[in-house]
Amino acid sequence: MTMRGLAPILIFALVLAPLPLLVRSDFWLTWLTLALFYAYLGQAWNLLGGYGGQFSFGHALFFGTGAYCTAILQIRFGINAWGGFGLSAIAAGAVGAGTGWLVFRYGLRGSYFALVTLAFAEVFRILANTFAFTGAGVGLLVPLQPGLAQMQFPDKAGFFWLLLALVTAALLLTWWVENARFGARLMAVRENEEAARALGVDPFATKLGAIVLSGALAGTGGAIYVQLFLYIDPGIAYGPAMSVEALLVPIIGGLGTIFGPVLGAFALHAIAEIGRMVFGEAPGLNLVLYGLLLVLMVLFLPNGLFGLGKARFGSGALRRLFKRGRHA
Repeated sequence: MTMRGLAPILIFALVLAPLPLLVRSDFWLTWLTLALFYAYLGQAWNLLGGYGGQFSFGHALFFGTGAYCTAILQIRFGINAWGGFGLSAIAAGAVGAGTGWLVFRYGLRGSYFALVTLAFAEVFRILANTFAFTGAGVGLLVPLQPGLAQMQFPDKAGFFWLLLALVTAALLLTWWVENARFGARLMAVRENEEAARALGVDPFATKLGAIVLSGALAGTGGAIYVQLFLYIDPGIAYGPAMSVEALLVPIIGGLGTIFGPVLGAFALHAIAEIGRMVFGEAPGLNLVLYGLLLVLMVLFLPNGLFGLGKARFGSGALRRLFKRGRHA
């Protein structure tokens, strides 16, 4: 396994780490923190959709499972937030395994796979609206217990550093996928499933591994969200907004690339902030902007901003900056 490509990840972490000490505005620190959060969520989607070619329209299924898992464990059983963080990854990964087994076992892919994941997320939203232990339609309010032990920090700087560490870990994981045999099998399945099978690759096991990995990452994103906002309800956890942002971030930045979701997250939230400044806090504005942006990206920039940079500056320069995977 080549070690090329690690340097940009380390540079990224070192450049961003001092920002909370330099940025005095709470607004901009919150903006940066949320951009990192969605970069992490987008990286989870990218592992399955970008590298595996399995476009999920319902990644809120895994995000919401992780969020509810950690919230319920904290509120109902008094389990530490860090313990809930680890268990949320297991719970979301298990949901990913169950979903993948049902979907991939019958060979569903493409638009069928996308619609099934969307349907599963909606089923879980209805269930969360029904049961008392999830707070039903009211949701769950996590008690404020500031301190590192409960993953609740007195200011946004703590969450910024935590999310920067998680995004860096996700970048390293993506780098590993690009360079490991598992990643080669996954991208082979993405390009041509029948040809990959003829070469000895098991598409079912490969895609199942990818959805478990992607689901576990998205679940830990849900656990972080709960500590960041101290509240979760079915509409937030399993609603379409999280699923849309999870898929838009890598599509805007560049599918199947290491840094695509990071670039996409910062670009997307810059556009959303400009939209709020121009149009105000109109209900549903974000979803309208995101839908329009998705259509424009698919029509004019199918390889995302990363692909635009490659076309503008040449593949050699970008290859020296970022080690990237093949575009889906």
